[in-house]
Amino acid sequence: MNPTRIIYCNLAGLVLFASWLWLSVWSLLDDHVFRFFNQFITSEHPIWVNFLGAVNTRYFDAASLVMLLGIFVWAISLDARPGRLWRWAGVGLTMLITAGLLAVATNKMPYGHPSPTLSFDHVNFLSELVSFDTKDAAKNSFPGDHGLMLMVFTGFILRFGDRRPAMLSAIMTAVLSAPRVMVGAHWLQDVYMGSLAIALVVLPWILCTPIASRCVEGIERLAGHFHLPGARYAQG
Repeated sequence: MNPTRIIYCNLAGLVLFASWLWLSVWSLLDDHVFRFFNQFITSEHPIWVNFLGAVNTRYFDAASLVMLLGIFVWAISLDARPGRLWRWAGVGLTMLITAGLLAVATNKMPYGHPSPTLSFDHVNFLSELVSFDTKDAAKNSFPGDHGLMLMVFTGFILRFGDRRPAMLSAIMTAVLSAPRVMVGAHWLQDVYMGSLAIALVVLPWILCTPIASRCVEGIERLAGHFHLPGARYAQG
């Protein structure tokens, strides 16, 4: 258990939340960021519009998942410990359970707000300019679910993986969460305040305590109990 890291991360998350609660800086940033990107979502910028449309489709979400899977496989390949495949199977399963529980919890939050495209008049909708389905609006965009799931992935790679895939994962979190903000499907605060604050408050209690490591070890032991190939805790 690492109480110092938990305290620091929780304090950072609470400071982010306090900055949103008591300061107007997020409202100013939200408005300026949305207005800046929305002015270029017009028929005069067809290449940019089609690019934004493409990176906000379910196909790109699937491609993003493949990218994260690649990072996950890279992290496995850098782990030289015996029984690494079952260890990382435990990491993956624990991560999915954590992400699922967080998704359910955030969906039940009493606070929410519509995306920028549904909050202003006379805005440019990306979906009206492309010939394929793309996401540019949400009735409730807080917190950014896409960004939060990316942060969960990064947190687990930071905890269990090598520094190199962890750094790449952090970069990919910033890159892959940006398209939703750029088209107005999320406010800046939805991802870089809401999602990040939740991740900083919740994830340390899973990753910096014995919870995650014991879940991973439990799956390793279960593999050993059933004498599965490559199990670290194989029992005679």
